[in-house]
Amino acid sequence: MTNRPLSPHLLDGARLHWKWGPHMLVSILHRATGDGLALVGLAVLLWWLGALASGPEAYAQFAELAVTIPGRVVLIGLSWALFTHLMSGLRHFVLDIGAGYELATNRFWSIAAPLIAILLTAGFWALILNK
Repeated sequence: MTNRPLSPHLLDGARLHWKWGPHMLVSILHRATGDGLALVGLAVLLWWLGALASGPEAYAQFAELAVTIPGRVVLIGLSWALFTHLMSGLRHFVLDIGAGYELATNRFWSIAAPLIAILLTAGFWALILNK
């Protein structure tokens, strides 16, 4: 048997070389929210701009749909994606400058980043809906 390194997903005896952790979830969420913002966010933005440029009737139709339950789900989802992407991006920025690599610190911010994003989303929509 050779003493060569194995790929992390391969079994070595009966154990894996790595364990699932919150940092993996934050990394996956960062990619997924970035893609969602790029695709869904761009579609909503282009629809809003098109409705704005097409006149009062088209804009009224857009505004009517935006306040329905499916419209609110999309808008709340986009704002959650924005705050989640922002928080994980800030976490990555701190890691890029060389800080936060200690296991306890990394684990804490991997858990805190999505929770802070949820709080920011709730606060953002509380402000919007209470006006």
